[in-house]
Amino acid sequence: MSDPERSSNLVPQDPIITARVEAIRQLAGGLSDRVAVMDQSFNVVYANEAAWSVQQSTPAPRPHAKCYEAFARRTDPCGACPATKVFETSEVQCVSCSAGGDGTACGMQQAFPLTDANGSVVSMLVLFQPASKPAHAATAGDSGTTPPLADGLGDLIGRSPIMQQLFDMTRLVAESSATVLIQGESGTGKELLAKTIHALSPRRDRPFVVVDCGSLPETLLESELFGHVKGAFTGAVANKRGLFDEADGGTIFLDEIADTTPTFQAKLLRVLQEGEIKPVGGTRTVKIHARVISASNKGLTELVKAKTFRQDLYYRLAVLPLYLPALRERRDDIPLLVRHFVAASCARHHQPVRYVDERALRLLRDAPWPGNVRQLQHYIERAVVTTVGPSLPCQDLLDQSLGEEDESLRSASRGAVAQTERTRIVDALQKTAGNRLKAAKLLRISRASLYNKLRAYSIE
Repeated sequence: MSDPERSSNLVPQDPIITARVEAIRQLAGGLSDRVAVMDQSFNVVYANEAAWSVQQSTPAPRPHAKCYEAFARRTDPCGACPATKVFETSEVQCVSCSAGGDGTACGMQQAFPLTDANGSVVSMLVLFQPASKPAHAATAGDSGTTPPLADGLGDLIGRSPIMQQLFDMTRLVAESSATVLIQGESGTGKELLAKTIHALSPRRDRPFVVVDCGSLPETLLESELFGHVKGAFTGAVANKRGLFDEADGGTIFLDEIADTTPTFQAKLLRVLQEGEIKPVGGTRTVKIHARVISASNKGLTELVKAKTFRQDLYYRLAVLPLYLPALRERRDDIPLLVRHFVAASCARHHQPVRYVDERALRLLRDAPWPGNVRQLQHYIERAVVTTVGPSLPCQDLLDQSLGEEDESLRSASRGAVAQTERTRIVDALQKTAGNRLKAAKLLRISRASLYNKLRAYSIE
């Protein structure tokens, strides 16, 4: 095969694996980073040009090579390859590969699982060390050769291995236009990750549009996303562009995609397949050029098995899946997050930067944080606002913050906020003689949000 960016006949026929390999091919083709996909038998399913040309001084391997032939220039297997743990654990593996004792090594650095339609790991995406860097340079204790870990990527913060792996994958997928599915618990930062992908992509200068799919009923969600024509329904007094249209050339982020109905899922699938939308009540289609990033705090594979989420839509959305770990999976990042939130909160409330002592940091690191990073951020905010002095007495506030008393305080606070908001809405409706469109503009919220609040507060 004359093209240095080779691809094997061994590409799996499973539709989701085929789609993922194709997406990887599109985003890795022009990268200087070494990227490859291999199956469980060490066959190279795909490798970009940088991976194939790692050793120009030796003949290029045959197109359908085994990984040890292609990347370690060996004729026999390497033995126990650490990357194969991906197939056993379905988890991302950090790899420091040194094949045998003869100095040959493929230079694998990280291996990511690629699952088929049944959720089984059948292939792995492998990232290698740069070609100019010897394989042994990644070993612990090799002072002066390993670059320092980044404290974050975009607005995401973390030095833990699992976050560094996420950062590497984020940089990789950002260059693509393929759909991305972000999964993780509530409060882990899925929207921040979506914004980071957009900011690192060639679309960074185009719109980034956020849609909370779980907060809108099906009829309004369809109108918001696809737009509508004048007279399509009661209240449609003019043509309205949809959010897909507004995100043209940029990125549209569909948050809580699992909360949509089967009917809407079918319409969204058609949009992704055809690359066009039809406004509600309209007869003409509109081509769209927005990249779709979706997110869910529920396991979509389980929802597919339960037949509450369309399998074919899942394939379309999960071409490039990313997982945001819970805070309990990255406890070593908590001190870093605490210091960041303290500095930001002190600046926001016009206070000198306060410090958190080591004992308090240990307590914060060991706390359960069921609400993840969002809960930690809110806790630090509260500590900054409600205490005085050069240090934050986190150890005195922690039990209260995570206990029943704090829940009662939060409930009371939510009730007060709700009452205030209801009063503002009623006042706006009175000022606009009941015109909901004008009231929404006066309140500086979308009409869809106003409709939701009218229902929530039982306002006629």
